[in-house]
Amino acid sequence: MRLPVLALAAGMALQAHAQPPVVAEAPLRAHLSLLADDLFEGRGTGQRGGDLTVRYLETQAAVLGLKPLADGTYRQLVKAEGTKLLPGSVARFSAAGGKTLTPAIGTEILIGTMSGKEDVTLDAPLVFVGYGAIAPEEKWDDYKGVDVKGKILVMMVNDPQPTAEEPNRFAGKAYTYYGRWMYKYEEALRQGAAGALLIHTTPSASYGWSVPATSFAHERFHLAGSGNQLEGWLQEDTARALFAAGGFDLDQLRANAERRDFRPVDLKLTMHAQMQSKIRQIEQYNVVGIVPGADPKLKSEAVIYSAHWDHLGIDPDQQGDNIWNGAIDNGSGVAALLAMAQAAVKQPAKRTQIFLWPAGEETGFLGSTAYIRDPAWPLNKTSADLNLDSMNFVGKTRDIGVAGAERSSLYEAAGVVARKMGMKLAPAIPDLSGAYFRADHFSFAKAGVPAFNVGSAVFSGDGHFDFVQDQRKNSARLVAFKQDYHQPSDQYHADWDLSGMVQQAQFTLNLGYEVANAPKMQTWKAGDAFGKVKR
Repeated sequence: MRLPVLALAAGMALQAHAQPPVVAEAPLRAHLSLLADDLFEGRGTGQRGGDLTVRYLETQAAVLGLKPLADGTYRQLVKAEGTKLLPGSVARFSAAGGKTLTPAIGTEILIGTMSGKEDVTLDAPLVFVGYGAIAPEEKWDDYKGVDVKGKILVMMVNDPQPTAEEPNRFAGKAYTYYGRWMYKYEEALRQGAAGALLIHTTPSASYGWSVPATSFAHERFHLAGSGNQLEGWLQEDTARALFAAGGFDLDQLRANAERRDFRPVDLKLTMHAQMQSKIRQIEQYNVVGIVPGADPKLKSEAVIYSAHWDHLGIDPDQQGDNIWNGAIDNGSGVAALLAMAQAAVKQPAKRTQIFLWPAGEETGFLGSTAYIRDPAWPLNKTSADLNLDSMNFVGKTRDIGVAGAERSSLYEAAGVVARKMGMKLAPAIPDLSGAYFRADHFSFAKAGVPAFNVGSAVFSGDGHFDFVQDQRKNSARLVAFKQDYHQPSDQYHADWDLSGMVQQAQFTLNLGYEVANAPKMQTWKAGDAFGKVKR
């Protein structure tokens, strides 16, 4: 009876050394067309569409033969709190001279609460804190120990800009995490502020006003627990008028904030905010499926493939098309992972492979953050996270974007895979939009796991990839997706050429096998900021 067992073990070992399995287009297209259909109602967090998506994914995981979690299910609980601002809320600003400004909510100012309270009334002074950053490694502190407890902080998006004397401060012209809106709100909470208002400009945020406006118009979520009493954005013209009412010039204070000796500025303004919100507690789920490793020793280590399943769902208050279908963002990644899993179960690698569909990415990385807090696999045994988000839908390329991989040994592994596929790695470009901090892999990076968003064709938004055919046309189509990003127009089209998406999925799976079969786990490059960050 031992001979068949030995033969099976030998067969599994041979499979682990064989070429990675092939990702097929047919299942990828089928999953994508269904997940982006109106039937799934935009896969909204806390909505029926989200529940349908989780049910679909766990069913597909079982059908494909992925192994469940230790409790026998494919679900990992994510407890979240939903908040939606109701009509009748007010944001009013008063200056010392008696001047009052009441900007219009939605078009001139965005406000919301993460306090968990249905009724919030605030009367608090405004303080300008520059970029709102505390970065010891940059010898930078915008707070200078000033007590801002109970105050509303006004700050700029992005990082302090490079100078002739310091061309590489805060990564030069690239974004760092200190520039992201998430960090700004997190730091305001740590400082004990009543809230924070971010000054929006398209260049500094890397997206137009419609992106935060759409987010604040929908129900917003965060993991259950404490949050800022007030979070929001100011149109640049609105901020300029407010500063002027307090006797300050916005541009002058911006210039001052580029210096290390900048100190917080009392804007001589008081904000009166009345927020009525609908609050609810929800339970969402990450979906997790496992392909156990074939090597007796290395199977205790894992590589993760991730792609968030959620989009913006249905807005019942919007006229016309009110379903945010999210075909590219991120039905593409969800479908790709399903097609990749279908291939991977037939040919295990040495290390374990984990297919993770996180919840709530669009609302602030809820699912990936919850996974890091309670990982299905030990983080110190997780070699890498390879994330897919908003994939290439226009055609095959001769190169592949690996922005962020250069932070770790994943860059060398990606180079090996690219050469084997007859491809090249796309040239590195400055991360001007903070793309590295805008997808679920970043939750893993913060926890010390080497990670990046594979492909980055749509995320980069520049279309600068080497297409096999119709370079000008395909680059233009990729750039034009900015008009569909986070809009109901992000819909599936049956005439899409998905060869590039399949290529991207195949590269990701091949890279996963390269990582899963490597002699050692992946490591951060010496000195990288995230190499020291652990859970």
